[in-house]
Amino acid sequence: MKKSFAFQMMIFVTWIVFMPISMYAIYTVFPPAADMDWTLLIGFTVLSLLTAAYPVIINGTPFFLILWVSLAVFLRFGLFIEIIVFQITIIPFLYKLKLTRQDVYRIPWNSIMFLIVSFISGFIYLTFGGQIHSLDHMHIIGYGFLYVFFNITANHVLLKLSAALLGYRAPFFTIEDAWDYLICCFALPMGLSLYLLGEYVGGISIVLLGIPFYMMTQLLQLYSTSSKLNKELSEAAHFGHQLADQLDSEETLDLFIDRIPKMVAIDGLYMIDRRKQTGTLSVLRAYENGQEILKNVTHKELSESLLNHTLKTEEKVHFNKRTEWLSSSNNYLLDDTQSVLVLPLSRNQYMEGVLLLTSKKKNFFKEYKVKILELICSYFAVSLEKARYVEKTRHSSERCGLTGLYNYHYFDEYLTKMMNELKSRNISNLSLIMLDIDYFKKINDSYGHQSGNDILCGIADTLRREIGGQGTLARYGGEEFVILLPNYSKEAALNIAERLRKTIEVQPFEISPDLMENVKHLVVHVTASIGVSSAFEDTDEGTSLLRNADHAMYIGAKQKGRNRVAGF
Repeated sequence: MKKSFAFQMMIFVTWIVFMPISMYAIYTVFPPAADMDWTLLIGFTVLSLLTAAYPVIINGTPFFLILWVSLAVFLRFGLFIEIIVFQITIIPFLYKLKLTRQDVYRIPWNSIMFLIVSFISGFIYLTFGGQIHSLDHMHIIGYGFLYVFFNITANHVLLKLSAALLGYRAPFFTIEDAWDYLICCFALPMGLSLYLLGEYVGGISIVLLGIPFYMMTQLLQLYSTSSKLNKELSEAAHFGHQLADQLDSEETLDLFIDRIPKMVAIDGLYMIDRRKQTGTLSVLRAYENGQEILKNVTHKELSESLLNHTLKTEEKVHFNKRTEWLSSSNNYLLDDTQSVLVLPLSRNQYMEGVLLLTSKKKNFFKEYKVKILELICSYFAVSLEKARYVEKTRHSSERCGLTGLYNYHYFDEYLTKMMNELKSRNISNLSLIMLDIDYFKKINDSYGHQSGNDILCGIADTLRREIGGQGTLARYGGEEFVILLPNYSKEAALNIAERLRKTIEVQPFEISPDLMENVKHLVVHVTASIGVSSAFEDTDEGTSLLRNADHAMYIGAKQKGRNRVAGF
């Protein structure tokens, strides 16, 4: 959550005032031990920095095992020195968190928290009778446990209070918090071993315990990375199967845009389309800061941005920080964007688009994450191609190839379905309009069959425009069209039919006559005869509804002069 400038300044001012006063008071009340072993102190400080630089990752959450070193520092040098070492440790700790410019205030914020945690755990140790630089094993084990336990508890409580004050909602106790307490089992024996070994062998203790600790953290890191990779690969495979199950291109695209930000925790996603004929680029879908948005970016802005290399080579491009891509024109990206990944979306040896992913964190797109995203993109491209093929096949089986309207086969099944809806009382009425173009054969004979096709397409466009979502249109055969109107009475259907008749009568249709020399374009006018039938008023069967409308059209309209509407 972005904080105001005033809030951030208040944190910095508080830190500037609070830290010197607190440090002076602690130095006065709890002064450092007189017998200062500087070699050992420097060694402990270096080990503390290394420990903060190499956290243990458990289930994707970093755990900084600094406590074992801070315990050794506290037991040997006292509270004041431990606080100073702990404050120095903030440097790699905050670097690992990869703070953005908007989060800089967390440096003094965490510094204050570290000081409070150190003070609480050290104060309790000393208050209950613990002594600094003691070699009584039972003494330091018992009080050492108190130090570690209250250090973790104070840190836990302060973290929850900090989250609440900063406006983040989080449960008070999670599985990660349980891991923190389990770290006691590691921090206490390791911290005591480091302290005692330092007393007996001096600075060499840093090497004797530091190297095994480093090796252990690296092994845990490898194990954690391997486990995380296996988990994410499993999720990617499952997601790939979900994409493959989609039979609609829009649903495939919706699923992809919805799931990718959740799987990868990115801040920005831009699906960029590339038209095959012209190569024109446009933002098909965009996602920023947790929600899908409309993003208007011109072809020029996209082609001259950091997509340029991918558009030319069809290869992925990966940027780890803002300075690597800032020289390009990328005004459409979020202001605080750091890491960027550009992935080509190819199908049949042609790049149909580009997937642009962004993060506010530096070095966000690790190599294994890029590989997984490439795998998901290949799933997506194949699934989208399949969905488009299914749509094309479905369209050709349900639609008239000339007009794009539904064909007779689809309409017949749909009519049966709607009659069942009527019988189940899910709809109140069902009316059908049948329309036939007058003297259509004469048009074909006079101007050619292409001109007849022009008229059919023109009538189909007119019907689509006039009917809209009121009903379902189909080309019934030849020059005949049908319109099914759920929840329309016969009277309402007759009014719609009359409106259509008048519209067609005055509508100019442009044709390209094949049978006329030196005439490329010609405007003609046509009329239509229309019949109307309704259920249950005229029938309770679908085939009869069609037959009745056909009968009304021929007997009541065609035979009575054409260009008119008749009801059954």
